[in-house]
Amino acid sequence: MNLLLAIKTLRFIPVFFLLCVFVAALFYPGGNIHDSSQEGYSFTHNFLSDLGGYESHSSEQNFLSNFFFNMSMFVFALVGIAFLWIPQLFRDNTLNWYLSCLGSFFLFIGTLFFAGVGLTPYDLYLDIHIFFALNAFRLMVPGCLCFLIVLLRSNVQKRYAFIAGFYLFSVVAYVCYQLLSTGNPFEDINEMIRQATIQKIIVILSVISVLSFSFAFEAQIKILQQTNINHADQQND
Repeated sequence: MNLLLAIKTLRFIPVFFLLCVFVAALFYPGGNIHDSSQEGYSFTHNFLSDLGGYESHSSEQNFLSNFFFNMSMFVFALVGIAFLWIPQLFRDNTLNWYLSCLGSFFLFIGTLFFAGVGLTPYDLYLDIHIFFALNAFRLMVPGCLCFLIVLLRSNVQKRYAFIAGFYLFSVVAYVCYQLLSTGNPFEDINEMIRQATIQKIIVILSVISVLSFSFAFEAQIKILQQTNINHADQQND
């Protein structure tokens, strides 16, 4: 995978992910943790993991929804693979290069955990499913922090760093909520609604963040190309 392909992957996979989740939601038979009679999928009353269950909460076969959702989670690992090529863009600065390598490592492992969510349906492997789901976002924190610093230190427009910073703040807040919250979505319907809604907001922000990174890295390529042109012109002079 070359750099341009890596950037295209960072731009395509998030869109593909959203499309698959949307299709999975359309095929979801119905039901949530507290109400098996609910029709279809609810943004506020269903977790994303409900789409990947072997059966729906209405006890109906969930093959199509399961297929599209779990495929989206598994394919999302390509985002992590693409990030492994990104440090090449920052070789001109030692600290930026080390930070981007470290950030890519954490993001790669994090996306593998997202793939693990898809490979472990909640109604078959609940404990390991929860382990993957919780720690996938936690691994995003150090990865995003590293790239936030890199973007702030680079010549790329700072709007990309702002988006990365806002995403980092949101994920940290989400992780803190997970760690400090005493509510149980299996026992409290209001807690279920709260957690299910927050989860989707964070996922949407994750998609926006990855797309933003792709444009930031594309801008870095153009900066490097212009720098090379300037050096060539100076040598010719």
